[in-house]
Amino acid sequence: MSGTSKVSLGTMIAKAPEAAGFMRLFSNANRLMPLCQIARHECSVSDIQEALGVKQPALSQQLAELRQAALVKTRRESRQIYYSIADGRAEAVMGLLFDLFCGTEQSGNAEVAAPKPRNDELKAADNLSRKGDAAHFARMDRAE
Repeated sequence: MSGTSKVSLGTMIAKAPEAAGFMRLFSNANRLMPLCQIARHECSVSDIQEALGVKQPALSQQLAELRQAALVKTRRESRQIYYSIADGRAEAVMGLLFDLFCGTEQSGNAEVAAPKPRNDELKAADNLSRKGDAAHFARMDRAE
């Protein structure tokens, strides 16, 4: 990691709570999926809803959280509201997540293609994400 050896331990300790709070915004799969869509290109709420197949109330809750944290910004065009990434740090994190977890589809870099998780790893990750933010955020169920 280039440049990290120049950062003092005191600075790291002072910045750790801010970094943890920032990373918390990416730690919920229900919040991450709309953010993935928005990171790919500017999207309207209906575009995100259709792409992810989720119900509007749960999606609105996740988008409100992202907007409140200033990770995304909105633009109104007539009756449609469009979302785009507002924070350069969020854009960098999303690029890294695409590279590490989505393989070559977004990055074009075959060397970073992550191995597919085993079924038990997927179940464990799903259980952790449900426990972490379950009290605060609605679960996004697929629209029928």
